[in-house]
Amino acid sequence: MSNPAVSPARTPRNAPDPILLTLFANRFMSVAEAMGRSLQQTSISTNIKERLDFSCALFAPDGDLVANAPFIPIHLGSMSFAVKYQMNLYKGSLKEGDVLMTNSPHAGGSHLPDITIITPVFDSKTKEIIFFTASRGHHADIGGILPGSMPPTSVNIFEEGAEIVSFKIVDEGFFDRDGLIEYMVDRPSQYPGSSGCRNIRDVESDLKAQIAANHKGIQLIHAIVDDYGLEIVQEYMYHIRQNAETSVRNLLKGVARRAGSSILSAIDYLDDGSPIALKVEIDEAEGSAVLDFEGTGCEVRGNLNAPISVVHSAVIYCMRAMLDLDIPLNAGCLVPLEIKIPRKSLLSPSRTAAVCGGNVLTSQRIVDVVLKAFHAAAASQGCTNNLTFGAGGKDKDGKSIAGWGYYETIAGGSGAGPTWHGTDGVHTHITNTRIGDVEILERRYPVMIHQFGLRTGSGGAGKWHGGEGVIRTIEFLEPMQVSILSERRTRQPYGIEGGGPGALGRNTWIKRCRKEDGDYDEASDVHSRDINIGGKASVWMGKGDTLKIETPGGGAWGAPEGTTKAPHSHVNAWEPRGSVAERASAQAAF
Repeated sequence: MSNPAVSPARTPRNAPDPILLTLFANRFMSVAEAMGRSLQQTSISTNIKERLDFSCALFAPDGDLVANAPFIPIHLGSMSFAVKYQMNLYKGSLKEGDVLMTNSPHAGGSHLPDITIITPVFDSKTKEIIFFTASRGHHADIGGILPGSMPPTSVNIFEEGAEIVSFKIVDEGFFDRDGLIEYMVDRPSQYPGSSGCRNIRDVESDLKAQIAANHKGIQLIHAIVDDYGLEIVQEYMYHIRQNAETSVRNLLKGVARRAGSSILSAIDYLDDGSPIALKVEIDEAEGSAVLDFEGTGCEVRGNLNAPISVVHSAVIYCMRAMLDLDIPLNAGCLVPLEIKIPRKSLLSPSRTAAVCGGNVLTSQRIVDVVLKAFHAAAASQGCTNNLTFGAGGKDKDGKSIAGWGYYETIAGGSGAGPTWHGTDGVHTHITNTRIGDVEILERRYPVMIHQFGLRTGSGGAGKWHGGEGVIRTIEFLEPMQVSILSERRTRQPYGIEGGGPGALGRNTWIKRCRKEDGDYDEASDVHSRDINIGGKASVWMGKGDTLKIETPGGGAWGAPEGTTKAPHSHVNAWEPRGSVAERASAQAAF
């Protein structure tokens, strides 16, 4: 399967002025930044307002990514698929005041909780589409079999919540609330065992915030066009993409020279044993490459299948992360690449396959494989440690009960490189979100955080050591459904050049002993049981039960000097240690 996300390059008529090139790159990026500020300020959910699990971007009239702010890499690389799908679906019939909503993995989505809002930008004179603005936000509950809409046990997409291929949420200025209720509440609840959105008011409010953010972007784009004229603006839009293309071509040429070979390869495995294989063939003269994932495992029955848009997101992220240049991530990064994905594999799943874990977990393993092939860095934690909990949904009689859901990703260690240590306790690679703030979490939800800190000794030992994972221990103050969706619980993050691997993650249910459960002995001093629930589990936690999540560390680079791990400071353990390390982690990927 080739790369459908990249349109044929348009050749600008004139060579770019370097000053104007930098100016336009920053102007376009500032549009996305302003959209993001608007979305954060007007949203109400913890997920978007505090965790910043959203992205905003600007797209060309052909649907290619033009510019973005440093949001979520897995969103930014795949949103172009969503924009192009809607363009082909409507085929020029969109009007001013139309706003589209989609989340289907088969229409350019990543996984169902990530809802994309797309708004066309029309020229004030010709009334033709000159840009698209788009925002993608992770909504904490959109229905499905479990609160949080990230069920670790899902085996098909119907169990994961509402799927929207295309819905005109605003039709020439009219907000279609009835249609929203149908898509988000009524349709998902028709599947056996599945509920509709448990808190539609919060979801509706955040969707309106996304619509407003897109409108903010439209206003700023018109301001740029008013300043320079449409012809100059679009000319430099293509110059910016050409600049990114040239940068990636130079990167590929340099990689081939340093490796002394035009063929690179790597393989890694998911915890269930499914292989993800990659062969890279570089044309050093052209500065192009074919990335072939032949040898990757077949579709899995669980939810670790990744849509092709997610594969492209992981690849474009790696290309941009390996560039030592300050340029916007855009579609030009993919022009020199041909990505081949075998059909019937877990990277090209069938229409009804479950995918919620593929977006957040398999994507991390794809990044590990690409960086391993390019010999760029040791493996990072390779996981996002997806925690969900909540209440509501269908009861035992099939009656829908209003409720709520919470979702967060948990940090771990990043991998080391040839000149830098890994970073402790960060969201690595394609996530780049914040974790739920302890004070906000405890104030809004019936939980208590007993421990949240670095997991000493979890980073791989080596000349350049891997970053440490974290420990997060949560007590639940009310009975509720708690789910964890995680990886790297059976296969360690790899080291490179003799460096040690990072430690495996672990999820432990600390269950209070209760007489009603038959496991309480008054004569014994044992008041709780420690139960390893594995990497993917959903547990009904009783009041006072605790979940302890220990996240993986990062792999090391180079053999250890002596027999002990090199010491490092934890004075400010939550910040990256230097510019090179920052480039290797998602904290400064753009």
